[in-house]
Amino acid sequence: MYADQFSQKKADQPAIIMADTGATLTYRQFDQQTNKVAHLLRSLALNRLDHYAVFMENSIHYPEICGAGERSGLYYTCINSYLTADELAYILNNSESQTVFTSTAKCHTLKEALKQCPKIKKCYVVANKDEELPGDMFVNYHDAINDQPSTPIADEFLGTAMLYSSGTTGRPKGILRPLEPQSPSEQLPMMSFLQDLWQYREDMIYLSPAPLYHSAPQAAVGLTIRAGGTAVIMEKFDPEAYLQYISQYRVTHSQLVPTMFSRMLKLPEEIRAKADLSSLEVAIHAAAPCPAKVKEQMIEWWGPIINEYYGATEGLGFAACNSEEWLAHKGSVGKVILGEVSILDENGEPMAKGEPGEIWFKTANAFSYFNDDEKTKEVMSNDGTMSTVGDVGYLDDDGFLYLTDRSTFMIISGGVNIYPQETEDLLITHPKIADAAVFGVPNEDFGEEVKAVLQTMPDIEENEDLVLEIMAFCAENLSAQKCPRSIDFEAELPRLPTGKLYKRVLRDKYWADKKSKILG
Repeated sequence: MYADQFSQKKADQPAIIMADTGATLTYRQFDQQTNKVAHLLRSLALNRLDHYAVFMENSIHYPEICGAGERSGLYYTCINSYLTADELAYILNNSESQTVFTSTAKCHTLKEALKQCPKIKKCYVVANKDEELPGDMFVNYHDAINDQPSTPIADEFLGTAMLYSSGTTGRPKGILRPLEPQSPSEQLPMMSFLQDLWQYREDMIYLSPAPLYHSAPQAAVGLTIRAGGTAVIMEKFDPEAYLQYISQYRVTHSQLVPTMFSRMLKLPEEIRAKADLSSLEVAIHAAAPCPAKVKEQMIEWWGPIINEYYGATEGLGFAACNSEEWLAHKGSVGKVILGEVSILDENGEPMAKGEPGEIWFKTANAFSYFNDDEKTKEVMSNDGTMSTVGDVGYLDDDGFLYLTDRSTFMIISGGVNIYPQETEDLLITHPKIADAAVFGVPNEDFGEEVKAVLQTMPDIEENEDLVLEIMAFCAENLSAQKCPRSIDFEAELPRLPTGKLYKRVLRDKYWADKKSKILG
């Protein structure tokens, strides 16, 4: 989120607008604010390649806090604002963050997390001037940057986000991209590739309906600013408000997840009919494959402006398709346009066209899991030339990619990645549970929802009271997104002789009438 090149040319043009309130930062203001935060970071002795974190809901200050890292050579980790204190503490420690930017709404959770985070130096809170803060570690953000210079720091370097992905084990892992000591005006090649693919241009208006801690909206807002456009940020998604904002702000570009499509399609016909979408040029969706029926209805409503892509935060490879291509290859997530793809069986042998296997890419972008060589090796081929995130799919004769399953049992609910191992690890600690399996099951609105299938201890009665007890136990220890939406019981869970849980046997019966085991 670097705006120096437009701070004079477009000084009074809005760089950021908060959709709900209309609060605005011009390019001049945005440039000045990012400079002030960069000076603040240097005053804390954060130098190139050091780390800090952002833990807050969508805010007009969110992009400037990230933009400061992008122009000072730092890694910034945007953290899911719904995490519990323990989950937050793990990421703060694992990312080696030295400071945290937060909001008054998230102060309590952060204060609890700090009991486990001895390396955090200060926490800066976006708060009103006279608002009381919870202790000496917390400083008012506005007061902290008020006296900082609004000119660039002397040692500007390109920085980038280090976001977290669940990967192949239960603990989240930071995805680290190597950074050369280059000017922040020179963005990473992957970002230039996306800017061209998504048809970003000067004076575009981008509507961001998703939380900025996600990699896709994080990248999209940053690329909008680099292109010289205006990013309109919703505090949270509301389907009717989203349609209104397209008209109000004359939005040209936006990026969504399939759940948002579904919610808009369920609006009353009179609301949908009066929506003015005439300014909209490009609508992008990703995060989870879109049910074919939903996508067909969206293309019929919005026209052939809907583009889909498939990729991982790791940036292994990239597939994409426009509306016309998708209509000719319904169900596809696109044709691979970055990285070389191979569909392999469990022995590493190529699968025939149309036959599903694990998706491997000849890695398009260098990455590693931060401070975790073992986990990095787990997703790499033996010769180190290919990598995978565990998705299963196939290629058709035209080279279009289709997803059918996830070998890691990752759950994607409403565009949010949920790795079930975390929930399983908690459930097994409950004194009434002998064994636990957690996986995704179909949900019409969210694509998937979290399901727990449990084996109880001997003589434990399996009833609604037990279900409520287990759900409450999860709610006390996990963020809401990771908690089971429903619980079933089995006399014994299927395990292989090696002790590995044969989860697919359990999950398949919930997907029996579905062609793909990822689409809701």
